[in-house]
Amino acid sequence: PPPPPPPSPPATPLRLAPPGGHAPCPRTPPAPPPHPHPAAGAASGFTGGPSLEDRSPEDRAEAEAMIAQMADVQRQIAETPAAQLVANHVMGLYELAAIKLSAETPAFHEAQLAIDAMAAVLDAVGPRLGDDRQPLDEGLNQLKMAFVELKNRGEG
Repeated sequence: PPPPPPPSPPATPLRLAPPGGHAPCPRTPPAPPPHPHPAAGAASGFTGGPSLEDRSPEDRAEAEAMIAQMADVQRQIAETPAAQLVANHVMGLYELAAIKLSAETPAFHEAQLAIDAMAAVLDAVGPRLGDDRQPLDEGLNQLKMAFVELKNRGEG
């Protein structure tokens, strides 16, 4: 017998909003430094890293700019509270689950993995996330309800 046809898309699309509504996430790239980064002599400043001396001036300038940008990103990460970075990653799990559930044919197995990972992180460190905890918990609950609703639509 032929396999059963995939479930038809829901009559009303499921819409998910980020927990707590829209939260600004500035993503402006850092300005390049006015002079080459001191680590440019060996790629990314690692001992034994490849030298940039044998590169063309254009390639060397591009590599030096990338090294400076990486150093700036590392500095920004070092200055950002860990709770904020962890909350950002949990939000990424939320977005992953929402995308998997919003597909024309929801990828339930994939969404469940992201939902379970989000729940595990919140269970383990939720109390230490401060003000970010509540909207993330709300988002997790929203995902769980959407998962069940979509699963029921597919079985009905």
